[in-house]
Amino acid sequence: MKVLVTGGAGFIGSHVVDAYLAAGHEVVVVDNLSTGSPKNIADGARFVLMDIAAAELETLLRLERPEVVNHHAAQISVTASARDPALDARVNALGLLNVLGACVRSSIKKFIFVSTGGAIYGDTEQRPTPETFPARPLSPYGIHKLLGEHYLRFFSQQHGLEYTVLRYANVYGPRQNPLGEAGVVAIFIHQLLQGQAPRIFAYPEPGEQDGMTRDYVYVEDVARASLLALERGAGETVNVGTGVETTTGTLYREVAGHFPDPPEPERAEARPGDLRHSSLDVRKAKSILGWQASVSLHEGIEKTVAYFS
Repeated sequence: MKVLVTGGAGFIGSHVVDAYLAAGHEVVVVDNLSTGSPKNIADGARFVLMDIAAAELETLLRLERPEVVNHHAAQISVTASARDPALDARVNALGLLNVLGACVRSSIKKFIFVSTGGAIYGDTEQRPTPETFPARPLSPYGIHKLLGEHYLRFFSQQHGLEYTVLRYANVYGPRQNPLGEAGVVAIFIHQLLQGQAPRIFAYPEPGEQDGMTRDYVYVEDVARASLLALERGAGETVNVGTGVETTTGTLYREVAGHFPDPPEPERAEARPGDLRHSSLDVRKAKSILGWQASVSLHEGIEKTVAYFS
């Protein structure tokens, strides 16, 4: 099968490319390298330097004729989206529309869309949170990802485009950008390697001192979900996570355990758009895709520290 992966030079997208190649598929990577790196792209993939908003994308699709488009290209920072909602919309809404339109006009058979698990549900007392829970995003990032899901249903109904939505939890692992605003595991590791004290963002209320909770899932597990979605999950929206909540403080202690004499972390107030708590119900992923996470947090952190070290 031939697959085109947008954002395939990025952190998660490049691991998806690796999984596709290892399974024997032909892969074309489209990336503008705004955050991705050519070093992330496996030798077996064909790379095209292009923005997802470019009109030339349709020409590329007609020339390459992939059966599936896997859309990983995105603005990924919740904090950045709160600071500049218009930028987030240009990438995560208008950019997506350009890709979807090009796919329909090029007769693409299936579209795999990467959405968000935590940011799309907002703060909820039902945790782990299932796909049926009403979406109440608290950030422009979550809002535009939800909008993207609605666009997918429109293009499916009007044009017959088959799709699968993967709602990711907090993904971590090798190749994650340690210098951005998203990706706390990579940030912690980078700061500890530099001898710096990381910051733990937390709400001031009692019981919140150890930071917010998130569902951390290892990137190779996530890539396997995209591999399974090539032939499963038509018309479905599926959470991809572990179902386990971990506080930022617990995460830091897990990372710090791999360093001699790690510093005490600094404390800082929660940022705009930060959720208090998040974890995903992943039972549907098991029943629909035959997928479940296999790498524990301890094992995943160990592999990630080894990569950055």
